[in-house]
Amino acid sequence: MPNDLIHDPKGGLPRLLAIMRALRDPQTGCPWDIEQDFATIAPYTVEEAYEVADAIQRADWSDLTGELGDLLLQVVFHAQIAEDRGLFDFNAVTNGIADKMVARHPHVFGDESRDKSADQQTRDWESIKASERAARDEAGTLGGVALGLPALMRAVKLQKRAARVGFDWPQTADVLDKVAEEMAELAEAEASGDADHTEEEFGDLLFVMANLARHMKIDPEAALRRANAKFTQRFERIEALLAAQGKTPGDSDLVEMDALWTQAKAEERGEPNKS
Repeated sequence: MPNDLIHDPKGGLPRLLAIMRALRDPQTGCPWDIEQDFATIAPYTVEEAYEVADAIQRADWSDLTGELGDLLLQVVFHAQIAEDRGLFDFNAVTNGIADKMVARHPHVFGDESRDKSADQQTRDWESIKASERAARDEAGTLGGVALGLPALMRAVKLQKRAARVGFDWPQTADVLDKVAEEMAELAEAEASGDADHTEEEFGDLLFVMANLARHMKIDPEAALRRANAKFTQRFERIEALLAAQGKTPGDSDLVEMDALWTQAKAEERGEPNKS
């Protein structure tokens, strides 16, 4: 019976699907869950994906278990909303992605040879994806790059698409020259006092920095997350050092905190405290 499945600790995916159906039941479900739709749930879906990435970044595998469950719940939630509206169901989602994986791996599930490099497999993958986009009538090289992606991630995807048709800097040095050019244009815009133009030039600089990351084979989102984590760790160390003096950052000033920042960096490198 459904109630038995809901309370079965080993019920797996069928249990989760049954729970979501019960939560969305118009008569006996949870009022909050019943009120939700695709648009209201979408922000939680994005948030849960980032929390998965955060757990991986921290190498917290216990936390990753829970975060992957939270992300799976988002898929189940969207699928149940769709089923309630007669659009599709969870089986359509799983069958769709299964069909896609089989189609995109003919060297595993078909008669193509597996004897090719990772680069060749990537090119084949992109060729198959391009064919899929054409079948969906997504016109243009940049068609189908989701608008809802984080801006930095979307910038890289747009640049990758353009690079496939030859619209790309040939060397990393060319991109570095472009970075210098955009920085000069940003400084000029800021000096002009034109806020809108300054924002435009700042966006251009971020866009070319994303391009630089691509040329250097760096994930800019991962690099920025790493920088955020480093900043957080060092600033928390500043707070701890100030607390040892009975102070808070509000009781300090930039000169003192900058010196403590330098100390925190030295501690990270295992250098002796010279103060």
